[in-house]
Amino acid sequence: MNAIRGFGFRLAGSGIALPRTAIASTEIDARISRDEGWTEANFSIANRYWARGDETSSSLGAMAGSAALKAAHWDAADTDVLISACGVMEQPIPGNAALIQRRLGIGGSGTAAFDVNATCLSFLVALDTLLTGMAAGKWRRGLIVSVDIASAALDFSAPEASVIFGDGAAAVAIEAGGESHLLACRLATYGDHAALCRLESGGTRMRPEADLDAFLASSKFRMDGPALFAATARRFPRFLRDLLAESGVAIDAIDSIVPHQASAAALEHLKRSIPAGHARTLDIFRDHGNQIAASMPHALHVARERGLTAPGRHTLLIGSSAGVSLGGAVIRW
Repeated sequence: MNAIRGFGFRLAGSGIALPRTAIASTEIDARISRDEGWTEANFSIANRYWARGDETSSSLGAMAGSAALKAAHWDAADTDVLISACGVMEQPIPGNAALIQRRLGIGGSGTAAFDVNATCLSFLVALDTLLTGMAAGKWRRGLIVSVDIASAALDFSAPEASVIFGDGAAAVAIEAGGESHLLACRLATYGDHAALCRLESGGTRMRPEADLDAFLASSKFRMDGPALFAATARRFPRFLRDLLAESGVAIDAIDSIVPHQASAAALEHLKRSIPAGHARTLDIFRDHGNQIAASMPHALHVARERGLTAPGRHTLLIGSSAGVSLGGAVIRW
């Protein structure tokens, strides 16, 4: 039973931030010694943005957060909670939330700030966490910031695990009280497939003093794309049926689909799995790539800018992540 289904909220504002540098797929072709056009032909991505050394997760996150606050007509001090929802933090300690809070100029406010990490589905889990807290009366205004700099750990000897990724940040400002409702939210994790998508260094298991070469080798992102796709695709139909059943909304009543931008193949599979899926799906992959946790809220920002979150409309948030997990939510605006 969804305890917050009857709780009303308002998407007061949203915003994005992109690094200064756009990287065309033709540049990737040269980097990996392929003919011009190979990357776009094989992965359906033309462009992505990569951060420079002075562009950090917290700086991009604060830019996106500021844009969302501006859209909501709030000051940073108006928020009761700041949730960082990222796949990979700027540093292990402290979390991104504290760093973003400081950059927003409210580092001395005492406002609650913490991180939520479900890799590519971090935003979805943060949204559920925020609305649950609001329904319980803990917070009235909250800011969720998702930001990832995938380019920091790419291994170009494995094109499918590198060329599709882009950097960026997205944020939403949510206020308790309103006409929008979270009708259902589900997360299903299958840890037996945890090895299919991994970044092993930077935590407590890999110790540089034990084997520096192994530590450095493990600082690159690894992904078995075909196996990951298979592990999620075969479970997707039942997951979607259960999510829609919980929401009480038929698939034909979904007005827009806002997915995690995993890959062109994953998006095409989603579109084909849902009636009129091509027309209803927000697809920004070609120009931004897979921005990890920032992908879904970036697409939601685009949906909001296009008027797709107008009152009475239904949106399906859907995606997969390392873990391996499937996640989704249904919102009536």
